[in-house]
Amino acid sequence: MKKINRMVIWMVLLGAILGVFVILAAQWTLHKTSSTEFCLSCHTMQAPYEEYLGSKHFQNQKGIRAECADCHIPQGGADYLFAKLRASKDIYYQFISKKIDTPEKFEDHRLEMAQTVWAELKANDSATCRSCHSMDAMDLEAQSADARKMHEMGAKEKQTCIDCHKGVAHFPPEIKMDDTALQGLEAQAATTPASTKELYVVSSGALGDLATLYPATQLHVLKTTGTSRHVEVRGSQMQGSEQVIYYAAGQRLVLASLSEKGQKALNVLSDWKKDEYGNAWRDVALQGDWSASALASREPMWDYARKLDNVYCAGCHAPIPAKHFTLNAWPSVAKGMGARTNISENELDILSRYFQYNAKDMNK
Repeated sequence: MKKINRMVIWMVLLGAILGVFVILAAQWTLHKTSSTEFCLSCHTMQAPYEEYLGSKHFQNQKGIRAECADCHIPQGGADYLFAKLRASKDIYYQFISKKIDTPEKFEDHRLEMAQTVWAELKANDSATCRSCHSMDAMDLEAQSADARKMHEMGAKEKQTCIDCHKGVAHFPPEIKMDDTALQGLEAQAATTPASTKELYVVSSGALGDLATLYPATQLHVLKTTGTSRHVEVRGSQMQGSEQVIYYAAGQRLVLASLSEKGQKALNVLSDWKKDEYGNAWRDVALQGDWSASALASREPMWDYARKLDNVYCAGCHAPIPAKHFTLNAWPSVAKGMGARTNISENELDILSRYFQYNAKDMNK
């Protein structure tokens, strides 16, 4: 009986020792496989690693460095284990299915992989970001005006970190707009009935030899002859910049650029009047022949612009409402952000005008 009891005791002790060994081995394995060095053991991780080396998360004035695990793996609990289990798919893709085993294949699947990470961070309220960053701890007054405004808006609208900070350590995927969207817009413009009395320019084009008109500019149709329409453009002119027709006094949304002949052909509708900044404005109109296609409403163009916003802007951050900035502020904001993408000049022009026409101070 004593021998049996001793055997049971030894078996329990052995089991306990083995259990402790297994737990320690598992912890050691989990820790080692969470290191940046382990991540780099896959050669396809070299490109994202080099991107990370150029980011603020690798080197900054605070001397704080976030390693791979700090951003990609929650600190503990079930979320930590689930993250480790999900990470096994990357090993499968690298060594078994060969889905991302070359830099070229990695780039082909960069968008898919990025969207997976974004979705995970969205679902857990950016848990790994919040392990270091906290809205409550931010000194908003010490931030730039733009950063302060965006963080205040994010807090008010209950956004999470990944909504805006999608490209903080790695290059965002290159996303290009499907050309069929613009082709569909142009096809729709080509079918605008000849009887339409108000038209909207789709692509920049010439008003005879008088001016160049820009997307979304409104045209008042005075007469239609065959495929040509005699139209009028109405807006405002600023003293010192007489070669341009703006949307309205003080609102620098360019409707048309005038030739010398166009400036002489202007119909002046009011006297010069100074605004609060001392700039003098007057209302003007210009008539000419328009033979290019045009839309009967701006809405199809705005639908196209929203797609551009979703493709080029939302690839890095949450969509910013058009009413977030003023009409005059939007061009520089859109241009600065557009420079970080591969958006075309024409696409950026349409997107900028969508923001301007729907800005918070826009006169409806």
